[in-house]
Amino acid sequence: MRYIEEPKREIPVLGEYDVIVAGGGFAGISAALAAARNGAKTLLLEREYMLGGLATAGLVTVYLPICDGIGNQVSFGIAEELLRLSISRGAEAEYPAHWLDEPDFEKRKNGQRFRVRFSANVFAILAEQLLLKEGVTVRYGTAVCGAVKNEQGNRVESLIVEDKGGRGAFCAKMFVDATGDADIFHMAGEKTTLFKQGNLLAAWYYAVEDGKYNLHPFGVCDVPDKYKDEETPDIGSRRYLGLDADELSFMMQEAHEKQLEDFLKKGEVSSEHALATIGTIPLLRMTRMLQGAYVMDDEEIRMHFDDSVGTFSDWRKRGPAYELPFGTLFGNTLQNVLAAGRNISVTEPMWDITRVIPVCAVTGEAAGTAAALFDNLHSADVKKLQKALIAQGAHIHL
Repeated sequence: MRYIEEPKREIPVLGEYDVIVAGGGFAGISAALAAARNGAKTLLLEREYMLGGLATAGLVTVYLPICDGIGNQVSFGIAEELLRLSISRGAEAEYPAHWLDEPDFEKRKNGQRFRVRFSANVFAILAEQLLLKEGVTVRYGTAVCGAVKNEQGNRVESLIVEDKGGRGAFCAKMFVDATGDADIFHMAGEKTTLFKQGNLLAAWYYAVEDGKYNLHPFGVCDVPDKYKDEETPDIGSRRYLGLDADELSFMMQEAHEKQLEDFLKKGEVSSEHALATIGTIPLLRMTRMLQGAYVMDDEEIRMHFDDSVGTFSDWRKRGPAYELPFGTLFGNTLQNVLAAGRNISVTEPMWDITRVIPVCAVTGEAAGTAAALFDNLHSADVKKLQKALIAQGAHIHL
């Protein structure tokens, strides 16, 4: 590889905050809300120009269950708040009436779980309005490209960003990595791990067919090796790690080709048959995550953790539920960076459970609250954090 030398230059500081959240998916939204509501001057950085991440720009518009599938709600607080917000102007499908309107324990136990399908664009706007109302500064079109640490190497002092105006920096006391790819942790040298088998091609889209607006969850979602019971079918030519620009460009090009091919199977474009919306970001489920102070495993079903900061269920099957150890949200070196969303510290089998919307919201609320309350995660008063979360409506034990 050939290199060029960039002239040494000063980077302007564009702002200083108490808490900076990187990534505006459900985890980042939840973290920013929690931080601001706990009195922190909060900045949310988002690379795209809409909030919601995979759930909106990726069109994965299914708010997976916040119940355990056997009749009990498990996730509360911001996780429930955002579910209700997502359908406050109407649901696309799967409206959970026996959870929201007409309580019926038997239907809750044996029928549809507490989940719903929502409108991506409506939710993105509603979430933006909610964040602005709570005093969060939302900055779009801003990609984090570096992390500056202190001399001791145990704290991040600022994030280097690229935006339309060029390169700049934002400083903060605390940071939340809700990038989905553990980008801040990686840039700052904290220990991370990759989903080595890679992601299969998936590319959801909406189409108008015979006057109906239909979601097509095109493609396949791979799972960790532990859960494979037969060969998972491949769609496309390769698997994607999701951390290289050339690879991601090829992934989107292949996704576009396969989407169009799938859409045209039902005929050419007409007023009754239109390709309405395609995802604008790669549909990646697992890429890179933190290996933190505690690594949680999927075998720890209904296990009690003294430092639990949230509760969530297994979206794939009825019964299992989990408490969230605080140690999954930070690393062994950095004192002031928290993880939220699909890059928290878990084993690969657990990754498939924790990467989804409800868990992103639970981890985001815990991370944002902790970021507002503490300046050193390694000496944090977990009891104080738990008390704050309970006051906000979250549950910390099953």
